[in-house]
Amino acid sequence: MAVTIDIDVRYRDLDALGHVNNAVIATYLEEARTNYIDEVFGAGLEEYTFVIAHLEVDFERRITTGDDVAVTVQVPALGNASVPMEYEITADGQRAATAETTLVFLDAAGEGTAPIPDPVRDRIEAHEGH
Repeated sequence: MAVTIDIDVRYRDLDALGHVNNAVIATYLEEARTNYIDEVFGAGLEEYTFVIAHLEVDFERRITTGDDVAVTVQVPALGNASVPMEYEITADGQRAATAETTLVFLDAAGEGTAPIPDPVRDRIEAHEGH
């Protein structure tokens, strides 16, 4: 089940052409991802060690300050140590971008991969209906 958040477009998000800068889109994804983690993982970011191993964005239309922006995120499937996440960003109800990230859990030293913790896996599977 997807989780959706609303985004307030700030003046500082804009580039010289008056639309949201492509790098700011990654921040919008981060906001959605953080919300998903808080809501679904059942713990804060400080509870687990993971990194973003992959980030891909496809842009479809520009976003401006007057747009109502929302980001929807869901997890399509789980790996052993990785959590792929799919995003859709809409502006005024029209798709503006799609994206994918992959979270990879790390071992206690933060140097190698580690399996997704069982409580996290269980909560994602329950939330997503896997």
